[in-house]
Amino acid sequence: MTKYIFITGGVVSSLGKGIIAASLGRLLRARGFSVINQKFDPYINVDPGTMSPFQHGEVFVTDDGAETDLDLGHYERFTDTSLGKLNNVTSGSVYSHVIKKERRGDYLGATVQVIPHITNEIKSRINGASKQFKPDFQLIEIGGTVGDIESLPFVEAIRQFKAEAGIGNAISVHCTLLPYLPTSGELKTKPSQHSVNVLRSYGIQPEILVCRTTKPIPKTEKEKLALFCSVPKEAVIECRDMKSIYEVPLALETQNMAKVVLDMLRVPDRKADLKDWEKLVERIKNPKKVVRVAIAGKYTKLSDAYISVVESLKHAGYANDASIDIKWINSEECIDDKKCKELLKDVHAVVVPGGFGIRGIEGKLNVIKYARENNVPFLGLCLGMQCAVIEYARNVVGLKGANSSEFDEHAAYPVIDLMLEQKNVNAYGGTMRLGAYECILKKGSKAAKAYGKEKISERHRHRYEVNNEYLKQISDAGLVFSGMSPDGMLAEVIELPKLDWFVASQFHPEFKSRPEKPHPLFKGLIDAAIKKL
Repeated sequence: MTKYIFITGGVVSSLGKGIIAASLGRLLRARGFSVINQKFDPYINVDPGTMSPFQHGEVFVTDDGAETDLDLGHYERFTDTSLGKLNNVTSGSVYSHVIKKERRGDYLGATVQVIPHITNEIKSRINGASKQFKPDFQLIEIGGTVGDIESLPFVEAIRQFKAEAGIGNAISVHCTLLPYLPTSGELKTKPSQHSVNVLRSYGIQPEILVCRTTKPIPKTEKEKLALFCSVPKEAVIECRDMKSIYEVPLALETQNMAKVVLDMLRVPDRKADLKDWEKLVERIKNPKKVVRVAIAGKYTKLSDAYISVVESLKHAGYANDASIDIKWINSEECIDDKKCKELLKDVHAVVVPGGFGIRGIEGKLNVIKYARENNVPFLGLCLGMQCAVIEYARNVVGLKGANSSEFDEHAAYPVIDLMLEQKNVNAYGGTMRLGAYECILKKGSKAAKAYGKEKISERHRHRYEVNNEYLKQISDAGLVFSGMSPDGMLAEVIELPKLDWFVASQFHPEFKSRPEKPHPLFKGLIDAAIKKL
């Protein structure tokens, strides 16, 4: 029987509930239990796919083509599992489904209300994931902060679910903030007490408190929290700020958080195998070299917009006992060729990530040109690959008007064009080429050597592709299309074999990288950069 762990947040937003949920999942996996995570987001959008990266950060894509919250990336990386559409639930998806059922007459004339219809739909999403994955433990994170109006239906749904599941089958973990007042030298527990009181007013008594803090929590303050929040002393867990998110599972393990959870859910504890994770953290803490990598994009003011790219670079660094120093470069600043060279002169590698729209494109082209002409290890992702093709077509092939039809409908040489199946698509949400597709790599190519095989599967999120009318002309000029779709119709990977590492992919390899298993393309990039140090 699946056991359920609900994770809520209080006091302030952005407490790191996702990292805590992912870390607890890791600790349970280390004990041999099967685990899945779910994220419930209270916004009305059906999914984050149409949101600006400045609003929401990265859109994480699953194998089955779901556009999801970035926390699913943390879940996958920490627990080494592949999640899907059932693992991210939004208010928008819940309400739209209920309204469709009402329009069909499924409710037999009843007045459709938040309770029971919306809450029943939310509970059905929990049960649906349980039936599909059949996990030992299901961790459900409720987005937002307790007290927010928009999250109330989810809070009410988990109240009902806990009551229906029965004692010992479901627990609530509440994440709060303990602010530190430097003038008095005190950690204050009152905001956490108020947050728990709000949660109680909705009918939920948390069994465990996870307290974010910048300072160690004194014994007296832990006892105060336990007393006023009605939780056992051992269930007040300290979660201090750390240099790396991958230290969090070990910090929680030293406080026996997983054991407390298992005891409350009446499951015998098992010995945790965290040896590999401990070695990983040791490498993170003691790097032997530093690699400076430029990420040239247009959402650089919010690093969460590229969080999987950043983590994938770090994973590749860990495998080489290296720390990654990210140099954020706004591609709009690189439109000036001289400024571009100045910004890139001290980097060891360059990544041009995905994105949409014409803003900053000319700057990305200049970045790619610099990397190609100066043999700086380069990795292009999705739009980054399309820009690499445009740059090569313009500056090597001699197609001076080369562009993407996304940026110029009347381009003289549309070397990047809208995919055929996208021609008649008018809606934006969930209509791109999404999810995992197979790719065949060219034997002997850098990509094939990096993967160690010629048939791969990677996750996509795009509407535009290399225009096959220019494929031969560009490849004749030296750019190798080293990865193609199985039918040979879609270009998936390009490379320049004579350079140390100049590789780009139409897919998003960052979504499949793991801290203990770095993605081959990112590892190839960092390997090449280290050889040149």
